[in-house]
Amino acid sequence: MHKLKLALGLAALLATLPVLQGCVPAIVAGATVGVMSAHDRRSTGTQTDDETIEWKAALRIPDQYKNFTHANFTSYNKRLLITGEAPNAEAKAAIEAEARKVDGVREVYNELGIGPVSSLGNRSNDSFITSKLKARLVDSNQISANHIKVVTERGIAYLMGIVNEREAKVAVAVARTTAGVLKVVNVMEVIDETETRRIDSQALGARNPPPQSAPVETR
Repeated sequence: MHKLKLALGLAALLATLPVLQGCVPAIVAGATVGVMSAHDRRSTGTQTDDETIEWKAALRIPDQYKNFTHANFTSYNKRLLITGEAPNAEAKAAIEAEARKVDGVREVYNELGIGPVSSLGNRSNDSFITSKLKARLVDSNQISANHIKVVTERGIAYLMGIVNEREAKVAVAVARTTAGVLKVVNVMEVIDETETRRIDSQALGARNPPPQSAPVETR
């Protein structure tokens, strides 16, 4: 019954999305933050800011380039990565310039390639590579996959996150040996290991304790 209610609720939400088009970013941001915040080294506020930065940057692509550009915007701790394809160098520079105007952006990494937009087949392959890489991070048992954001574009794996030096080395080693990865670009923010321990302990301490179990009486 619970699964049925959940499915019906999701269907109702999807049905209203065309009407609530302008509210979609806020809905998605809230849902994403709610799921990830307990295991994320970013504060809840920063997670929300990152979601906002991403969709605001996407809206700022100059009109004259929109039909000839495939651009993805990924923000992590207010450091914005731009990947995809732009038709020429002028378009690439213009998209970066507009992205830098978004409130809250600390740094911009413009990794747009110059050329025609990638095919759906290539994008599906990139998604598959991302999934494999994430699974291998989990299998390594040396780093939490929740601390690494993986973006794959044209076979190039981009790694984002807040990590210490040991974790960064593990993530790069896993990425460069994942089938299908042509190159690894390290965009991770490396901090001291004592700082990652402090952040992790704070995040765990902030989680609500489980509800106390009700007593049982045997008759």
